[in-house]
Amino acid sequence: MTLKKGKDNIITSLQTEYEAVLRYALFLTKDRESASELTQETFLKAMNSIGSFRGDSSLLTWLCSIARNTWINDRKLAHRSVPVSETEDIPDDRKAAFDELIAQRDMAMKIHEVLHEMPDPYKEVFTLRIFGELSFKEIAALFGKSENWGNVTFFRAKKMIISKLIQRGII
Repeated sequence: MTLKKGKDNIITSLQTEYEAVLRYALFLTKDRESASELTQETFLKAMNSIGSFRGDSSLLTWLCSIARNTWINDRKLAHRSVPVSETEDIPDDRKAAFDELIAQRDMAMKIHEVLHEMPDPYKEVFTLRIFGELSFKEIAALFGKSENWGNVTFFRAKKMIISKLIQRGII
């Protein structure tokens, strides 16, 4: 999607992506209230920096990138070190669940690192499918391609990611 000049057109373009960004934020946060806050913050940042949107990617990808970076920054602030005395009250099964969560986030970060290195359209199609939760039909429409193209491109991207993770000894 290209942004047409004019404030009304820009606002309309941003509004059409709200639900997709909200779904992506929900994927990141796993909490509807946090996802809503992240989405609002994303759109505020997008409105304040709309002049920096170059059109190298789709508007949705740009918005999801803002959301991801905002979420990562928020997570860094939230992960201050906790004194050992404060964790002694936590039951062992809760500590184990937290360790699993960290491991999952660690794997997600590794996937994001690989994804960052991938060429377009693979990177964008994978991001739209997994994080934007768009159907292959919606993805194809964004690129002006067939639904089959979206499906094939996604599975090629997935194969590339798995291959890179294997090469790095991660899986």
